[in-house]
Amino acid sequence: MAGDAEATRGRLLEAATAEFSARGLAGARVDRIAAAAGSNKAQIYHYFGSKDGLFTAVFDAIVTRTTTDVPIDVDDLPGYAGRLHDSYAARPEVQRIAAWHRLEHSGSDPREGTAGGGRVRSIQDANRAKVEAIAAAQADGRLPERWSAAELLGLVLQISTLWHAAVPELDDLTAGSARHRRDVVVDAVRRLLAD
Repeated sequence: MAGDAEATRGRLLEAATAEFSARGLAGARVDRIAAAAGSNKAQIYHYFGSKDGLFTAVFDAIVTRTTTDVPIDVDDLPGYAGRLHDSYAARPEVQRIAAWHRLEHSGSDPREGTAGGGRVRSIQDANRAKVEAIAAAQADGRLPERWSAAELLGLVLQISTLWHAAVPELDDLTAGSARHRRDVVVDAVRRLLAD
């Protein structure tokens, strides 16, 4: 019985990932998600409480998977940025859902929790751990201190998303192989760290 429940929950998360990736939180419909998962709307509310709760669960799963699959390496931030770039290329829904999260949850009060646009704890925890690791490497002299640890993390993360978050019109001006684009990301972070 528990296996059935977990399988249903997994199917709902998979269907919701596709729906939220294509339409965002506001445009997504729970009836389409339920139908794609071979389930019903009542199951969505049972497992996730609301459509917003389901979106948060999808975003949390993406953050958890990305953090697990691509752990930070403070001694090789250029390589880390390259691996993040690769993970975004392999899973384009990640950047789409992240964009929807930024658009639909921006300006919210972090004290609100996840319902109604609050912060997602998994991303807060992941970022906090990364900032702490960078700060420790800065204190050891392994990373430059010209930026705070949080600023350096932000720069590395933004560079890693360069090709996945850019407007399509930029593609017309930057024709290049996937390997070349990855190399640009890695080289940019390498130069960022140069003394």
